Amino acid sequence: MSITSNQQDHTQQRHPRWPKRLPDTKRHQAMTLVRWLALCIALQLLAACAATDTHISFLDPQGPIADAQRWHFYWVLGVMAVLVAGPIFLVLPFFAWRYRYGNKSARYTPKWEFSRSLELFSWGGPIVIVVVLAFFVWPDTHKLDPYKPLASDQPALRVQVIGYDWKWLFIYPDQGIATIGMMAMPVGRPVSINLTSATVIQSFFIPALGSQIYAMGGMVTQLNLQASKPGRSLGENTMYNGNGFHQQKFNAVAMTPAQFNDWVANVRKNGISLDAHALNAISQRSTRAQLITALPGAKHPDGNVYFSGVSTSLFPTVVHDVMAGTPVELARAGAPPIMICTAATSTMPPAVTEEKP
Repeated sequence: MSITSNQQDHTQQRHPRWPKRLPDTKRHQAMTLVRWLALCIALQLLAACAATDTHISFLDPQGPIADAQRWHFYWVLGVMAVLVAGPIFLVLPFFAWRYRYGNKSARYTPKWEFSRSLELFSWGGPIVIVVVLAFFVWPDTHKLDPYKPLASDQPALRVQVIGYDWKWLFIYPDQGIATIGMMAMPVGRPVSINLTSATVIQSFFIPALGSQIYAMGGMVTQLNLQASKPGRSLGENTMYNGNGFHQQKFNAVAMTPAQFNDWVANVRKNGISLDAHALNAISQRSTRAQLITALPGAKHPDGNVYFSGVSTSLFPTVVHDVMAGTPVELARAGAPPIMICTAATSTMPPAVTEEKP
């Protein structure tokens, strides 16, 4: 018994600088946490390596607006790195070394009240930063004005966008078609977009093409975009508006002019009619998948919804009636009114109001 006890005492004695051994329960929890962190990192790496044909960032620009925004971002980031991050990383080590514990050469002046050099540094630095940033931001703000038409020898393609819960309705008034889940455009041709919301304020954003802008009920805002090459870009609503918010996404598909013409002809031929029943289903708080279930014949292999026979008066009618809080009256004769807004009647005059960011 004495030998065994001495052996246990000897094995339990540890050097005072050695780390204490964790209990089995805590060690198991720590190993579990490490495994989960390693798994998350591996999944992130796999996701980054996964091949995708959808462009999701202005750092991978698909049009001239996003390309200009990318260079604007680089310039501002460079200015901030030089004027903000640079001095911090240079001055911080200097102060840490200058006023380290045990440095006898540093002056100790606890009763000082004013330092001209410190005041100049404290106020001059921010002033220089603001002036330099304004030099880059001011001209680009006017250059990237979303209302500013893009210079081109081709007429702009008109697209009217209505934000619903939780989907976007894209209307092509000159082609007489509409889509949900996809916004098609020909490469090299400007796209002039008018936007409004049939419900709450929403945020329209196609990062790879540029320029986020808000859409508000009863108001019309504008956006001008252009695609430089064929491809698929992610579009979304970036303002939370309910349970289906995360599914309010769409694809902005750039295609050659010939492909776009074929696409328009195909939608005219195979799209379902945008009648009173369809508008009633669209106005409900539902995702695209739920809308397809509610509309017989709307199902398409690519998961989008296509409409034909779209009235050119639909967009301004929605804007006017949402602003007034009244049912939307379809332009076609015999179609019953469709309530898409339950808000109280607005005190604004019955006219389309433009909202400029």
